[in-house]
Amino acid sequence: MAVYEQTYKRYAGTLTPEWSRFLIIPRHAFRAVFKSKLFTAFFVICFLPLLVEAILIYLHHNINALAAMKIDAREVIPIDASFFQTFVNIQGGFAFFVALLVGPPLVARDLRNNALPLYLCRPFSRTEYVVGKMSVILILLSAMTWVPQLLLFLFQSYLEGFTWFRTNLWMASAIVIGGLVWALLLALITQTISALVKWRVVASGALLALFFIPSVFGEFINVVFLTHWGNIISLAALMKNVSAGLFGTFDRVAETIAVDEGIVREIAVLEPPLWCSWAALFLICAVCLALLSWRVKAYEVVR
Repeated sequence: MAVYEQTYKRYAGTLTPEWSRFLIIPRHAFRAVFKSKLFTAFFVICFLPLLVEAILIYLHHNINALAAMKIDAREVIPIDASFFQTFVNIQGGFAFFVALLVGPPLVARDLRNNALPLYLCRPFSRTEYVVGKMSVILILLSAMTWVPQLLLFLFQSYLEGFTWFRTNLWMASAIVIGGLVWALLLALITQTISALVKWRVVASGALLALFFIPSVFGEFINVVFLTHWGNIISLAALMKNVSAGLFGTFDRVAETIAVDEGIVREIAVLEPPLWCSWAALFLICAVCLALLSWRVKAYEVVR
């Protein structure tokens, strides 16, 4: 538009509320993510364990169905904390692969194409940018972990009665906290790696290495030194301990080893205390936030 015409007018439409501006990022990201039929099919497959869980809950309260299938009621899996913890851990495994597919290119694509100035030259802060990118992972993982698990908990409460719901309400908090912690951890790690590595394939490989190499090294420490303190560097083991603590199934006596040196004696191998697992996860999240703050900038000086 020519300046001398002076026909420019300020936008008079409805402004987006400041608190929800970050949601523009996941809204467009989901369009790109679900364009892939393979990813959509895999995302649907991730809900199959939830279907199995719902069937088990239903069979537990349907005597006619058990009789038709010739199953003894005593052989049905009990619906308790271990039951929900098992399926929470299964969904957590699927959540890792969803984060592996979706997370690495989110920030890397913007850094590689120098798109950050286009975001941050608008009334859009770095915090909103990071929260918007992380919310893509958080929303996807929440939709397949703690949200459906909470609905199944309510389904079990409906079939069992209000007394069971009141007695086991703490399990609902364990489902929500465990799911949110795992989703937040995956969101932070994937976005940090995405910000540090600008190529998707390399970022995906780095994410796999970050999860599996420390786990292997930690298991090596456990075997050599007859301890379980090696789990403190394994993300999977940390989340397993945190989940067990939330569901009340955590036991520090991990295993008992018998040593034969003329006299048979037993050595109790202990898991690290729960506070160590929480502290390690907090430290990982803090490091990820510091790296994101360092990498996400409107401009970059290249020497």
